[in-house]
Amino acid sequence: MFGASIGRAGQRIIDAMVRWLARGHINPNILTFVGVAINVGCGLLFGFGRFFWAGVVLIVANLFDMLDGQVARLSGRVTSFGGFLDSSLDRLSDMVVFVGLMVFYARATEYHSTLNVFLAGAGLMGSVMVSYASARAESLIPKCDVGFLRRPERVVLFIIGALSTVPGSNNFFAYRMPAVLWVLAVGSYWTFAHRMYHTWTEVNRSEAKQIVSEVEPDSGPQPEVRREPTLAHKTG
Repeated sequence: MFGASIGRAGQRIIDAMVRWLARGHINPNILTFVGVAINVGCGLLFGFGRFFWAGVVLIVANLFDMLDGQVARLSGRVTSFGGFLDSSLDRLSDMVVFVGLMVFYARATEYHSTLNVFLAGAGLMGSVMVSYASARAESLIPKCDVGFLRRPERVVLFIIGALSTVPGSNNFFAYRMPAVLWVLAVGSYWTFAHRMYHTWTEVNRSEAKQIVSEVEPDSGPQPEVRREPTLAHKTG
């Protein structure tokens, strides 16, 4: 109940912001670009090891990511290009965060970790493949959003890892970003494989239905069968 109350309060704040931005005739594409710019700042903060502030900035950046679509719908500015732009720049926002972490762990400091650089790179490639698999699959099937590690889940994991990490701390609960990188690296490829399998089964099902519809005879009106008169009729 407490969590639901927080959610409702947060949604009311977001709704108020959406209405205010829509009344101000703010172009949703501008909100999209602002969100990406803030994400770039988040990547820079990760690169310099400012994990807590990177987490705070990431929350703000994804607030803009939620606002642009809702403002577009409320103000009647939903366009095909707007959807394409938002989806494309979301990929960029993901990548700059991963790159920031790779830079941090690759620097010649006491926090240098080749393993964490590898995990961040693997997570970056996996997140791109998850998004690409979905986009490519939806040219073959109506929808492909299966899998447990989609973009919202990745963002939440980044925020948890950032807010719970203090570089140099030996406290188990104050250095969770490496664990988050493991989840992102493994989970992204699991989700990618899930989407590949889902697309394969859906395409096969669609092709099987098409073959069955081509093989089955036309169910239209059947020709009338003429019957010969019986013996009783002949001798009547």
